Amino acid sequence: MSEQPSPTGVQTLAPDTAATSTDAATPAWRRILSGSVGRNLGLVVALLLIVVVGAIAGGGDFVKIDNILTILRQASIVGVISVGMTLVIIAGGIDLSIGSVLGLASVVATLAAVQDLADQMHWIVMVVIALAVGVGAGLINGIVIAYGNVVAFMATLAMLVAARGLAEILADRRTLVVEDRGFVTFMNADILGIDILIWIFAIVAVLGWVLLNRTTFGRRTVAIGGNREATRLAGINVRRHTMWLYALAGLSAGIAAVMMLGRTTAGSSTNGLFYELDAIAAVVVGGTLLLGGRGTVTGTVFGVLIFTTLTNVFVQLNLSSSVQQVAKGVIIVVAVLLQQRFTRSTGRSG
Repeated sequence: MSEQPSPTGVQTLAPDTAATSTDAATPAWRRILSGSVGRNLGLVVALLLIVVVGAIAGGGDFVKIDNILTILRQASIVGVISVGMTLVIIAGGIDLSIGSVLGLASVVATLAAVQDLADQMHWIVMVVIALAVGVGAGLINGIVIAYGNVVAFMATLAMLVAARGLAEILADRRTLVVEDRGFVTFMNADILGIDILIWIFAIVAVLGWVLLNRTTFGRRTVAIGGNREATRLAGINVRRHTMWLYALAGLSAGIAAVMMLGRTTAGSSTNGLFYELDAIAAVVVGGTLLLGGRGTVTGTVFGVLIFTTLTNVFVQLNLSSSVQQVAKGVIIVVAVLLQQRFTRSTGRSG
């Protein structure tokens, strides 16, 4: 077997003749279905089945354009933070603080001083402040994890508590109302009949897909999740890359905070509560390995849509929120079991 360089610069072993002949003997359709295309196709089928159940149970109202747009609008905020979470998990990390960072960003952006400045200049100041808070919190996470060698679970858990507590202090446990009507009007506008929140979700998803699949940054992200030490030995600055991954996750929380302000017209320390769990669930159901090294933004988008559509079906059926949580839990367990089966079949160890 001979060594060949990979796109990330990591030395890999070329497959031997026997392995090559085995791959050649495998039907093309089976190779396609066993890859990301097959996994995403399974998600599409699952989503369509939920839609069919909703159409049967809820009648014609379920498949009306208005209800479909409602589902997409409800999926948009969690969808945006799920894109950031996808990149982090692919690299073998986790971010438990993303929901709390969303809440903190929404509070800071609606403080009286910030709103006064926005009134004097332009409401874009509120947007910039929210994004800056998200990126700043993400950078703190990244620095602590990458350069402080703190386990991602513990570092982001600390940020989850700290960001939520700081938001409560700054808001004085009150709800801060957005006073700028220009911001509210813009964030509730429609473009081609589609809510602007849906457009933002779509743009973030497309940019995330391009970053992961068409850039060196994305290839290095996958390489770090697949084999961190080999990636480091290949000359890639793993620590710096990890830091920027968490900054991107923080940026997604900042964008989601702006969307939350547009939808609720209020900054609150409770904004984004438990959103990190919804994001992780969507990422896992979308096929991203919790071990890192494999995942797609497309799968994550389908994961978000599956959960949101399922919630809409439950609402149509007047089922309690407790039943919804049980169903979500079952779906997550099934997704993890399927991941474990995939991991064993590909020979990866946990």
